[in-house]
Amino acid sequence: MDTTRYDVVIVGGSAAGLSAATTLGRALRSVLVIDSGTPRNAPAAGVHGYLSRDGLNPRELLAIGRSEVLSYGGTVIDAEAVSARRTPDGFEVALGDTRRFSGRRLLVTTGLTDSLPPIDGLREQWGQGVVHCPYCHGWEIRGQRIGVLGSGPLSVHQALLFRQWSPDITLFLNDTVEPTEEEWDKLAARSVKVVDGAVAAVDAVGGILAGVTLRQGASFDVQALAVGPRMEARSSLLESLGLHPQVHPSGAGRFIETDPLGATAVPGVYAAGNVSNLMAQVITAAAEGVMAGAGINADLVEEETRWAVEGRFGPFSAGAEAAATRIVAGHRRHGLSDW
Repeated sequence: MDTTRYDVVIVGGSAAGLSAATTLGRALRSVLVIDSGTPRNAPAAGVHGYLSRDGLNPRELLAIGRSEVLSYGGTVIDAEAVSARRTPDGFEVALGDTRRFSGRRLLVTTGLTDSLPPIDGLREQWGQGVVHCPYCHGWEIRGQRIGVLGSGPLSVHQALLFRQWSPDITLFLNDTVEPTEEEWDKLAARSVKVVDGAVAAVDAVGGILAGVTLRQGASFDVQALAVGPRMEARSSLLESLGLHPQVHPSGAGRFIETDPLGATAVPGVYAAGNVSNLMAQVITAAAEGVMAGAGINADLVEEETRWAVEGRFGPFSAGAEAAATRIVAGHRRHGLSDW
């Protein structure tokens, strides 16, 4: 067996990639998962909103997923994919250590990068005192003094969302947000405090978030800070194949467009998870991986069936199985009912 050639090569080994690999493994496909070991949610203490896995450490979730992939005959390697190119048989992926692997189909599940405002102390608290998603972190900070850092067009929406989890919400405009008259009315109606001026630093004591300080020196005591990062698809591998990220309609960042089964505009290339859905939570990314896996398998089945019809190489190119197919077809053509 050629251990460098697979039915499907998957680049990215988080929820979407591992779910796709498990689905394909169960479909008796040879699958390789290449993972660089940099999951987006690594700073978080636990995964939330994932039925039956709520609160599980992200690394533990991935370890379980890897075990499932291996149990169905898949292969997982720790490496970074640096480029991809089309070949007569599909695609070749090159790794940073010079190894190369080929697949009839390519699935990219490399996720996204959160681009945070350049504020002192913000990155250090990311995934801990600094959060972004109320459905991922709202329960853990419920009832606390929550600040919302103005960072883009969705900041007012974010402040109103977090108001569901606490009556004490402060929106820091941060010289980037100018609420409309309608938004001012909404903020006032929901008793959201609004602070003008740019934020200079996120303060922490003993590694725990303690507040924010404005450039003019004023400090505000908040226990948690929500921020809407700009989300950028990790798309370099896809760009090497001619696929380029598009601006998301919400203005939240850039993503790779796909159809509902993950197919991109380049035949044979698929994408799933946060690289194609900026808003996907872990459970959503996992579901999209399953859909992409099913879509890829159906695509391969269609190709193999075409090979069989043409009498070319493939699983049904010759022998008894091909003959049986012709007999069945013959019965159907003559209207016989013994099938």
